[in-house]
Order: sequence, then C-alpha cells, then structure tokens
Amino acid sequence: MKVTVVIPNYNGMKFMKTCLDSLRLQNYKEFKTLVIDNASVDGSYEYVKENYPEVEVVRLKKNYGFSGAVNKGIDLSDTPYVLLLNNDTESDEDFVGEMVKAIEKEDEIFACSSKMINFNDRSIMDDAGDLYSLPGWAFQRGVGRSVDDYCEDAEVFSACAGAAIYRKEVFDKIGKFDLKHFAYLEDIDVCYRAKIYGYKNVYCSSAIVYHVGSGTSGSKYNSFKVRLAARNNIYVIYKNMPFLQQVVNMPFILAGFLVKYMFFNKIGFAKDYREGMIEGIKTMHKLKKVEYDENNLYNYFIIQKELIVNGLIYVKEYLNRHI
Repeated sequence: MKVTVVIPNYNGMKFMKTCLDSLRLQNYKEFKTLVIDNASVDGSYEYVKENYPEVEVVRLKKNYGFSGAVNKGIDLSDTPYVLLLNNDTESDEDFVGEMVKAIEKEDEIFACSSKMINFNDRSIMDDAGDLYSLPGWAFQRGVGRSVDDYCEDAEVFSACAGAAIYRKEVFDKIGKFDLKHFAYLEDIDVCYRAKIYGYKNVYCSSAIVYHVGSGTSGSKYNSFKVRLAARNNIYVIYKNMPFLQQVVNMPFILAGFLVKYMFFNKIGFAKDYREGMIEGIKTMHKLKKVEYDENNLYNYFIIQKELIVNGLIYVKEYLNRHI
C-alpha cells in the first residue's frame, strides 16, 4: 500500500455514503481508508462500521477538531503518503491514483492539492490550491471561476487539506497539524512550515473531487468559524514569520486586518472577528514558533516574494468575480 486516505468526521452522517461509495469506485486500488470520528452523536460512526467493512474506523473520546483527527490518522498510517479527504466530498474515479502520481513526481513535494469542484454546480471551481498573501489573507485559488481555467498543474502556497496528499516522512521533520488551531488555516500553517524548510506544494489538475463546502461548520460564515479563523491567522503570522519579517510586513498586515474587520462588521460578525484576534494575541506565546535558521534564509526570501505576488493575484481574482 502506498497511501492511506484519512477522513475526519464529526456528525457527517448525511455525507458518508457519497464519500465512501466514490472511494469504492476508484480505479487505483493500492490504498486503505481510515475514518477518524470526533465523537459523533448522529450515528455516522455506527453507519460506517456496519456498511463499509473495508474501512477502518477509530472513534475519539471527544471532538478534537480537524487538526486532532487528522493527526491521529497520520499517526496510525503506515504508508509513505497520507491523503486527507473531507467527508463532504465525492471523488472522481481516478482521484486517488492521480494524487499519488502527482506527489511522486519530485521528492521535494510535501503536499499536493486536488482540483476541487463545486459539488452543486460542477462548472465552477471550489479550490485549485490555497494562497497566502501579504495582508495576512488566505484564499482559495480559483473559487467561483470556470473549471476550464484550471486545467494545468501549478505550484501553490498551500494544499487545501480538504482533499490533499502529503509525504508522511516530512511531518517528522516539520511537525504535524497544530492542535491549537483546532480547525481553519491549519493547512496553511503546515504548508508554510514546509516551505520554510525548502519543500514545495503543488496543484494537480487531473485529481478531481467534488466538494460541498462547510459540511461540518454548516455555513460559509458563522460565529465559530469567523472567530477561529481570526485567531488562527494571528497564529500563522506569529509562528512562521521571523521577527524582522513581521516588522517589514506589519503595515500590510494591519491594513489587511482592518479591511477584514470592516467586512465582518458589515455582515454582522465584527464581535466574533475582534474576539478571535484578541484571543490569538493573548495565546500566541503558547505556540511553538518555527526556529529561525540562517540556512533557510533563501526560502524566506522566496516566501516573501510569494506573499507579495499572491496579494496581486487576490485582487485580480476578486475583480474577475465581481466585474
């Protein structure tokens, strides 16, 4: 076996059949499936146990969030690659095989992001790899755009962990997903760390998966999600940027936070966003910061360049969606 498909689940009963049935239909067979259940109470754990004997199911004692669940899956995997997959997905029949091909192209690849297509409107993209930008904004590359616009492989800042494959041995060097993130931006954080160490993350256009989106949290914007994302963005900056880089980027980061606050104030989530930021500032000292190593100086320069370019890409994609 080359790869373990790890599916974190929390009360995802309505999604499990579509997700697991599509894995049964894969043309590539050299994988095993592991569901990590975050103490669900909707019967999804029992449903998988009863109807999918080929799937290993591990039930946690409480909800450890996305990070806790996938870390458990990574620990239990004994394959060279780990493929993380959200439960609210349907995989194309060549999905797993194409992901394995993509990550095997180069030893320097840490993570590979799939072509995530909107589940309900399969003419538009959900995600073509994630980007992180100078104002501290993480965003889905290609979201809302035509699927025909993202038919070429590319290097990206981060793989979206909703459907991504990872080289397991790299986790031993850079660490796994940060438990303190619980959920949201944990994939940006771990891929940021990988880039600091000289690895790269790519997008595979031939690995197709259809994604409902916000299957667990329930909606694109809600109090829980806004608060955690705001807090975790503080964590990403604190952990991964050396102090000098933080100082240089601070005017842009502050401007980014201000724009976000104004946006969330407009849609009624200003309090949640503010509380998340305050929590992040108060608790960031508890996190393990990436230790600065001058041997990684070149990588920091490359990352800084990407942050600038990705900011311009964000503006371009925003204008394309709204003009």
